[in-house]
Amino acid sequence: MAHHDITLPVDEAAVRALRAGDTVTLNGTLFGIRDANQIAMFDHGRTTRFDMRGGAAIHTAPNVRRVARSPQYPAGYAPVCIGTTTSARMERFTRPLMTQLGVRLIIGKGGLGSDSLGAFAELGGAYLAIVGGAAALETTWIEAIEDVDLDDLNPESLWRFRIRDFGPLLVGMDSHGGSLYADVAAQAQARRADALAALGVHS
Repeated sequence: MAHHDITLPVDEAAVRALRAGDTVTLNGTLFGIRDANQIAMFDHGRTTRFDMRGGAAIHTAPNVRRVARSPQYPAGYAPVCIGTTTSARMERFTRPLMTQLGVRLIIGKGGLGSDSLGAFAELGGAYLAIVGGAAALETTWIEAIEDVDLDDLNPESLWRFRIRDFGPLLVGMDSHGGSLYADVAAQAQARRADALAALGVHS
C-alpha cells in the first residue's frame, strides 16, 4: 500500500494511480456537499459559480457560526465542527458530480455502491474514507471557509474550504474496480456460510 500527497485540483492520471487500501493526504480546496445542494443542482437545475473541475468533495453539513467578514473569515463563517456524514444515500449523485461538475474525489464514511464504482472506473475517480466520529480532528485540517454558494440551503449550502494536511484518508474505492467495502461484504458472507455449515444449517 502506498501513501499519496495530493494538492487539489487533481488530474485523472493522479487519481488512477490510487489503489484501494492506499492512503491520501489532501491540500488546497475542498468542497462541502450534502443531500439538499445536490438535489437542487441535479434534480432542479440550479447551478453553482464554483469551478469544481478536478476537485474533491466531502459529504458534510458543517456546524458553523456567522462572523464578520475578514481575512481570517472571508465567507463570514467560522468553522465550529465540520464532520462527515454517511455517503450511501447520496449514491445517485456520484456520476453527475463527475460528469457535470468535474469532481474526481469524493470523501465520506460508509462507502458508496456499484453505480459509483462504475463511474469511478469509467471517468477516473475515487472514494476516500474518513473514520466516523473524527469531526473534531477533521475540523483542525480546515484552515478557512473561503466561500459559500446556494446559501439559502444552509447548513446544506455548497461550501468551499481551504484545507491543509487533510488526512490521512483511506482509499476505499478506486478507478480499477477495487472496493474495500465489497471485499468486507464478501468476507462476511463467506464467514456466515461457514458458521451456518458448522451448525448444520444448509441454505
